[in-house]
Amino acid sequence: MFWPVPMYLPLLVSAALALVAPWAGRRMPPRAGTWAMVCAAVVAAGTWATELAILAFTAIGQVPLVAAQGPWSVSVLAAEDPVNRKVAAVCAGVVLVVVVSVTVASWRRGRALVDAWRECRHIAGHGELAVVDDPVPAAFAVLGVPGRVVVSSGMLRLLDAPERRALLAHERAHLRHRHHVFSLVLHLTATVDPLLRPLERAGAFAVERWADEEAGAEVADRRLVARAIARAALAASRARQAALAATGGPVPQRVQALMAPPVPRHNGATAAFAVLMAACCASLALTAHDTERLFEAAMHAHAAGAHLSAR
Repeated sequence: MFWPVPMYLPLLVSAALALVAPWAGRRMPPRAGTWAMVCAAVVAAGTWATELAILAFTAIGQVPLVAAQGPWSVSVLAAEDPVNRKVAAVCAGVVLVVVVSVTVASWRRGRALVDAWRECRHIAGHGELAVVDDPVPAAFAVLGVPGRVVVSSGMLRLLDAPERRALLAHERAHLRHRHHVFSLVLHLTATVDPLLRPLERAGAFAVERWADEEAGAEVADRRLVARAIARAALAASRARQAALAATGGPVPQRVQALMAPPVPRHNGATAAFAVLMAACCASLALTAHDTERLFEAAMHAHAAGAHLSAR
């Protein structure tokens, strides 16, 4: 007998991980929190999508043409299947929507990154730094090979020399640690599972905080970084798509965090991530095992029926 509760357990656990991860990530140092939230997003989205596919296949497997490829008994599979046919059909539709949504989101983000890189690659500059003659204050990092830090003449005139060093250190941290990739993964996982949208926002904030702390360590003055990003945010009047800017995210909270002592390591938050991610993997493995047993029973029934017919 196959019980329905374990079949739906991965969805419940992945939902719990999606809800707990933003809370836990904010209680960790930015770098560790970013890594933890990205890993949690991948595990939760992967569990969500795989479980939906498993639930959908219990109904797809009852299509005679599909069953003939097994081969397995449609009647036995239908009798033992713990998943309601309507639920399985809905899951199949959701999987299709997810595939289309991820494809579209990947194309849009990829095209935006390529367009930004093409726009910036011909800008004159020394090494990774490119200066644009523009009175509008702006500074952002563009991923590429190599990546570039683009800053406007208006931003350079706005800040004094120490503040410029802090701002550029922030943008270089984005390039050095490939923060664009973290942002892309968070966006795509939130496309797979809408419950991960708060985690995407929390992860984006953690990415900016990571760059803030890296800049603070480079210039040896976290308050200087706070002052630089505050002044830059007040003056900035336009955003750049597909670029990580120093004025990104909720700036007042970033400034407040820089003015406070660094966030200490939180073992409880780390444990919450580890337990929930392990629970996601374990529950998915259990469901996959039960589904395998379900189809094996149907295959054995088909084989037994074929043997009796041959006699």
